Formats: sequence, C-alpha cells, structure tokens
Amino acid sequence: MNETITDPSSADETAARQAHEGTDAPVAEAAETAAPADSAGSAEAAETQDAVESESEDESDGESDEERLRRLEEEGDIAADYLEELLDIADLDGDIDIDVDGDRASVEIRGADRLAELNRPKGELLDALQELARLAVQTRTGARSRLMLDIGGFRAEHKGGLEELAASAIAEAKESGQPVPMRPMNPFERKVVHDVAKREGLRSESDGDGKGRHVVIYPTS
Repeated sequence: MNETITDPSSADETAARQAHEGTDAPVAEAAETAAPADSAGSAEAAETQDAVESESEDESDGESDEERLRRLEEEGDIAADYLEELLDIADLDGDIDIDVDGDRASVEIRGADRLAELNRPKGELLDALQELARLAVQTRTGARSRLMLDIGGFRAEHKGGLEELAASAIAEAKESGQPVPMRPMNPFERKVVHDVAKREGLRSESDGDGKGRHVVIYPTS
C-alpha cells in the first residue's frame, strides 16, 4: 500500500456497531479486530469532543507553528498506520494520503472503491472509522484528536450540498427574522453550517442531544 505524505464520539465498540449497520460483516469485523483500547471515559470524551467539533476551533496553548505542525503530522502518521492495518485485515485496497488542514490532521483513503461504495449514501462507515482512528491516536498520544478522515472525496462532495442547505436556512432566517432549526447533523456537518453562518455574519448554535443534535440559525438582531 502506498502512503503519500503532503503536509473520541463513541467508544470503539459503538463505532464497530455502526460499521455493522451500514456495511458488510468483513469490514466491521476488521474494525473490531483492530480497534484500539479506549483508556478514558468514552461517553464523556465523546460529548466533549462533539461540542468542540461543532462549535469552535480550539487554539493550542503556547504551541509554536512548528510544534503544531509536528504534532498534527504525528497524528496523521498514527492514524494512517492504524487504517492501513485495518484495510489489510479486511483485505481491501486503498492508498492513504496524509495532510494538515488548518489545526487538524487530515487523512484520506483513496482508491478504495469497495470501501467508498460501502460508505454511501450517508457516510456512516466514514464516521465510524474516523472515531476509531481518533481513538488510535488518543491511545498513542494521550490527547483527544480532531483528525478528519475522508474516503474517496466523500466529505468534499457532501460539503457542497451542506453549504447550499445552510445558505437556504440563512436566507429564511433573514427573511422571517426568526431562528431557523435545521435537521439533525453529525459534527462534521454542523461545523460546515457554522462556518457558512459565520461567513454570512449570522449567529448559529448547536442544540439537542445525541442523534438529534442540530444547528439553529439566528437572524441578525
């Protein structure tokens, strides 16, 4: 498998269960086999991670740009090693690209046609594998990771539709002068909506719990 370097949500068993629900058994069983041990309180860590993911971009305390880049590259390397092992166990093809996007490590599995097929249409497999990769990083570093995983450009494709959806809600909020709640979304989806609202000068907040967590767009006061 080629590795090109260019620049924890639920516990591991929950992520594996999500993989079972949306895919076939071999992928899910491989995820269970390669799942890292989660030494911290998974539920509490998941809730904290969800809030950080959807609301804001964390800033590192006194960390230089060089130190931040080194840390994120290390996260990407750890996640890539874990995912490579997972693909080998599942006997799936795929190349892994590692990058740094802002204050996140970014890892993409390319050329994995079967994996990409299993991930569609809702990206549930992607979410499960991302949580497992983050847990792998946390196990090695002792710190929560905000690493972002993609499979075959799924997030990039999905992001365009989310931005259009956010733009529609923003227009409705401006016209009606009332808050506009959106459909339940995962942390990645909420983050995209928050970014669009901020860009348009509107306030947005996440509300609700668990699978019902969603973004509310507020009109300008």
